[in-house]
Amino acid sequence: MSAMNTGGNPQLNSHGELQHLLTIEGLPRDVLTRILDTAAPFSEVAEREVKKVPLLRGKSVFNLFFENSTRTRTTFEIAAKRLSADVINLNISTSSANKGETLLDTADNLAAMQADMFVVRHASSGAPYLIAQHLAATGRDHIHVVNAGDGRHAHPTQGLLDMYTIRHYKQDFSQLTIAIVGDVLHSRVARSQIHALTTLGVPEVRVIAPKTLLPTGIERLGVRVFNDMREGLRGVDVVMMLRLQNERMQGALLPSTQEYFKSWGLTPEKLQLAKPDAIVMHPGPMNRGVEIDSAVADGGQAVILPQVTFGIAVRMAVMAMLAGN
Repeated sequence: MSAMNTGGNPQLNSHGELQHLLTIEGLPRDVLTRILDTAAPFSEVAEREVKKVPLLRGKSVFNLFFENSTRTRTTFEIAAKRLSADVINLNISTSSANKGETLLDTADNLAAMQADMFVVRHASSGAPYLIAQHLAATGRDHIHVVNAGDGRHAHPTQGLLDMYTIRHYKQDFSQLTIAIVGDVLHSRVARSQIHALTTLGVPEVRVIAPKTLLPTGIERLGVRVFNDMREGLRGVDVVMMLRLQNERMQGALLPSTQEYFKSWGLTPEKLQLAKPDAIVMHPGPMNRGVEIDSAVADGGQAVILPQVTFGIAVRMAVMAMLAGN
């Protein structure tokens, strides 16, 4: 039996250690906590004159980004290089995928180049799973797969870096009320955030959105739903804004971006309803004047740029744990 299929969770090997990171859903709290704990010392590497540790020396990390990305692709590349890995960025627009090569044929060819890890972003939900299953079925599950965002499904490292950011500023998850605001329907980030927050023991997770931008039955994930932003923001400790994902929308879900901002954009006035020490987060890229006011994005309660910085440490932690270090 391959390590991929032991222990009832395809992401864990027979020793309960990370084999792949495909989703936060189903990962036990101790694994999430271990990732956050491992990331803490890596955040100090950035303060050194030589920003490198040798944990992945001799390993090859392939970045397979079938969708556009700035923060995620760049921070994965920085993270792998700080771990001393050899990093290969596949330019999909000029690769054989553009000539009709299948996803699994692409993976096979890169595996034949002695890849040790694939970081995969894809527009189709389940693409990283498909690669991980294929590697296991063909006896190559020593190659680790990290999901860097798949369709509407999951974005686990974004969820983890968000948890790291919250823990950094709030220390303890057990007393918090956290609001996720905006386009929940199309957001893989929101799903990863909700699974992480509930697993880590946050007592109240709220989702605040117009009814047209909420998935059916989202309450089953253990969240409280609010269709009024002011009511939903009242007394929260953390406000997690989401990008309005127009590229994934089909049909008229919203009247206009101006109307959306009026009802659902985070302004200084609306932020005053949250606790005075509430922090504001955003996974990026931000649409200023659509989901967030510049006065909030650049204000003292925003921790949006620290999220990006922490993302490097968290992705270092994930890759180091996958490689067995």
